[in-house]
Amino acid sequence: MTELPRYEYVKLADGIAADIASGTLPQGAALPSERAMTDLYRVSIGTVRRAVVELRKRGLVATLPAKGTYVIGMPEASGGASAETEPNN
Repeated sequence: MTELPRYEYVKLADGIAADIASGTLPQGAALPSERAMTDLYRVSIGTVRRAVVELRKRGLVATLPAKGTYVIGMPEASGGASAETEPNN
C-alpha cells in the first residue's frame, strides 16, 4: 500500500517545525517574511500562508499584525495533550 501524498503547505510547515525543534529557529525568533519564504522555499505565497496557519494551529508561532510571525512554542515530542495534569487540582 502506498502512502498518500502530502500537501506542499504541510511539507513546508513540517520543515519549519523541524527547524523550531532543532533550535535553528529558537523561541522568540522571527520567521522570514512571506515574500522571503516564497523565494527561500520556492513555493507560492498561498502555500506560505497556509503553512503559517498550520503552524499557528500547532501552537508553534504567533503572528502580530504589521510586526511579523514569531516562534512561541516547541513541537510536542509525543503528540499528546500538554494539559493532562493540573498540579492545583
